[in-house]
Amino acid sequence: MIKKRFLATALTGVLAVSALLAGCSDKDSSKSAGGSKSKETVEISLMLTPQWKGVLDATEEGADYDSFFKHAAERFSKEYKDYDVKVNVEVIASEQRDELLNVKLNGGTPPDIFFDGSFAMSDYAHRGALVPLNDIFDDAAKKDIDQNYMDSVTFGEEIYFYPFSHMPGTFAYNADMLKAAGLEQQIGGENEIKTWTLEEYETILNTLKNDLPKDKYPNAYPMGLYALNNQGDTWNLAYLRMFGNTFFDKKGNIVLGDAKGEKAAEWLKKTYDAGLTNPGAESVSSNDVLAMFKNQKIAIAFTNSVLFNNTKAEMNEGKAPKFDIRLANIPSESGDPLTFTYVSGAAVFNTQDETRIKVSKDFVKFFSSDPELVKSSKNGVPVRTSVADEFKSQNPLFEAYDKNAPYLFNFTGNVPGYSQLRQVLYPEIQAVFTGQKSPKQAMKDYQESGNQVIKEAKENSVVK
Repeated sequence: MIKKRFLATALTGVLAVSALLAGCSDKDSSKSAGGSKSKETVEISLMLTPQWKGVLDATEEGADYDSFFKHAAERFSKEYKDYDVKVNVEVIASEQRDELLNVKLNGGTPPDIFFDGSFAMSDYAHRGALVPLNDIFDDAAKKDIDQNYMDSVTFGEEIYFYPFSHMPGTFAYNADMLKAAGLEQQIGGENEIKTWTLEEYETILNTLKNDLPKDKYPNAYPMGLYALNNQGDTWNLAYLRMFGNTFFDKKGNIVLGDAKGEKAAEWLKKTYDAGLTNPGAESVSSNDVLAMFKNQKIAIAFTNSVLFNNTKAEMNEGKAPKFDIRLANIPSESGDPLTFTYVSGAAVFNTQDETRIKVSKDFVKFFSSDPELVKSSKNGVPVRTSVADEFKSQNPLFEAYDKNAPYLFNFTGNVPGYSQLRQVLYPEIQAVFTGQKSPKQAMKDYQESGNQVIKEAKENSVVK
């Protein structure tokens, strides 16, 4: 009996010592992991529409639309000191974006982060669904990113998107067609965005109409115009600014009904009636014009950096006729070029969870400013001058786009209700082309109906 009691006591002592040693071991492990206790786990979600494939390049093995963000999330999780972070990345189709986000917002479950074009997401800023990002911009970022890009993501006093890359809109022209019409002197360099005066541009259009060889380019037109729907409307917005109209005043109201706006609409009508464009523009879509341009039925059309690269790739792959395609700015009466861009970047939704909001903002800052990760912006056009400079030898157009930045106009004006304004504009342009309305009346009617849209949207906007 004494022996049994001794053994039990001894065993209890051994177990106690083992537990003590295990506790010490756990504490030591915890300390070696970086603190007296484990970090709290935080899970956030990031959604995006298809942007580019791969981390740095689409040629990477297994490259997909989520590759960059998964790579950035992996690095962030390893390097972030405040929390143990898991980032769930999901790619959704562009046409599903608004329906999906509205369902999630109505259900109180928005994603933490969304990466897309800022103009497509601007209504969410006005609705108060996003949180400002002013506090994650340092002086280095502000110095490296042109103010015009920052203006496009700033609503009132608040920054709602962190610019990552952009997609500039310009003209594309068929240099072979200009040569065939004897317009060699109006052709810019391969890596230049040519700037024509309005007088030069009108000469180009008329010369193409009269002197372009009909046997080589049958049924071809100098310039592409379209007004079937709201797609590609940004170029129509540029044409309406050609004579100095600012489109929006300082209070965010449409002022297109003035003499300058009327003159721009008259120019479109005059150019259309003179046969300097494709016929039936009121029933032609932007995609139709792009197809006509690729098939050399139009000499000058719209493009952006992605469409331009895709068109060149199709030519090289034998999917489209090959010709010398180059870039030009949209001209204006003043002589200064007109250009715009679609800035892409991340927005953080107001999930009402302070911790998730903090982690989301820190992650956005991480992948939008890390010296290595920002190099992925070369898959579009970098907003950072430093990245454009680094890769301009690989893509000389980066430098040309960067030099164009001072001439950018903010086509949305960051006004509330912009998506509705798109629906209001194209019927008025259709009415100009068909002659149902005079240019003056169409611009006056658009201003009136558009300002009503803005007025109603302002009442529900958090941006003041």
